[in-house]
Amino acid sequence: MYERKIPELLDCGLAVSLKVIGGKWKAWIIDCIKRGISRPSAIHREMNVVAPRIINLHLKELEELGIICKKVYAEIPVRVEYSFTEVGESLLPVIEVLETWGNTHKEYVQRKVEYEPSSVPFHAFLRKQA
Repeated sequence: MYERKIPELLDCGLAVSLKVIGGKWKAWIIDCIKRGISRPSAIHREMNVVAPRIINLHLKELEELGIICKKVYAEIPVRVEYSFTEVGESLLPVIEVLETWGNTHKEYVQRKVEYEPSSVPFHAFLRKQA
């Protein structure tokens, strides 16, 4: 089993929050479940730009953290659905605030991302400023 060389420091509330929702795809997975997309195959279709293996890893991590729970129905074929735990439900207002902030500042951030100073020589940057 994998053992971290540097232990995680989870004594700060922000570090704990980022442990739960940090990462490239976790917020999208949480949003899918919030919108009622609860079956893994439906989540994979919604997030078709992400490899299914990555989605499954994030689902497993969210489940291990107690944010979502997995219900397996004894049917043929087996049906699986994800839903929020009580702790996961308490996370939804935080996600909504982050979404509001992102929607409010979307254009600003897009402008900043479009301009990549590392790809422009410094002298060209100075000419643009003049």
